[in-house]
Amino acid sequence: MDAELKSLEQKISQFVDLFQRLRADNQQLRQQLASALNENRRLEEKISNATSRLESLLNQIPEDDA
Repeated sequence: MDAELKSLEQKISQFVDLFQRLRADNQQLRQQLASALNENRRLEEKISNATSRLESLLNQIPEDDA
């Protein structure tokens, strides 16, 4: 009986350790995702601004009347 309880205690301890590691990994992944999403939004804004500037420059080019 003591051996079974000791084995169960070890398994529970391993489970708790794994749970804590996975929880920390999950938190880190959430932070990385938030950072990536923010970077993605920033880059989308830069692309949008560059597109607008290019369209403006293209509109300033005189059309060829030849």
